[in-house]
Amino acid sequence: MILLAANAGLAQNTNYPRAKVSFDDFKGLVVEVEAHRATRLIDLNTFLRMSKAEGVIILDSRSDFRFDRIHLKGAKHLAFTDFTQDNLQKLIPDTETQILIYCNNNFDGNQTDFATKAFVPRPPSDKPVANQFTAQVKPRMMALNIPTYINLFGYGYRNVYELHELVKVNDPRIQFEGTLVGQKLALPAPPAAQ
Repeated sequence: MILLAANAGLAQNTNYPRAKVSFDDFKGLVVEVEAHRATRLIDLNTFLRMSKAEGVIILDSRSDFRFDRIHLKGAKHLAFTDFTQDNLQKLIPDTETQILIYCNNNFDGNQTDFATKAFVPRPPSDKPVANQFTAQVKPRMMALNIPTYINLFGYGYRNVYELHELVKVNDPRIQFEGTLVGQKLALPAPPAAQ
């Protein structure tokens, strides 16, 4: 009891410094990145052509679990939660390296492994009128592409390009790797020709 009381007293008297968080730094970075990113949005054909150039890295920043299951062939992986200057420098030592990024919101046809990141407001089920209005609300996209781009830029990587199309997972131009590749669940067969 005495030890608990002493620890409680210590916790109340401790003044910790502010957390290493700056919303102002983030806002400033977003403003700086916006115009840069607008010139770096590319279609699938360009993405695939660029990916074949020597030294180019396709970066997948989804979770380890999702990456292990399925990812673009040849992609390097660093989960967004593990982005630090040291981790990025180990994976991509040269900040001038051309980096291609994609995320879940770039692929359609596999909501298990490429689940769309979006927020759709959901009113209580006992409010039918509110439900009618909510059905008209545009979802808020929460794609990983943007924070990945912002953070890469913030860590000094300026040669970043982002896939900017919603691509069918069974598009024959795309090759995937991972534990699910070849399984029907991961890659549905293309629709029959009509």
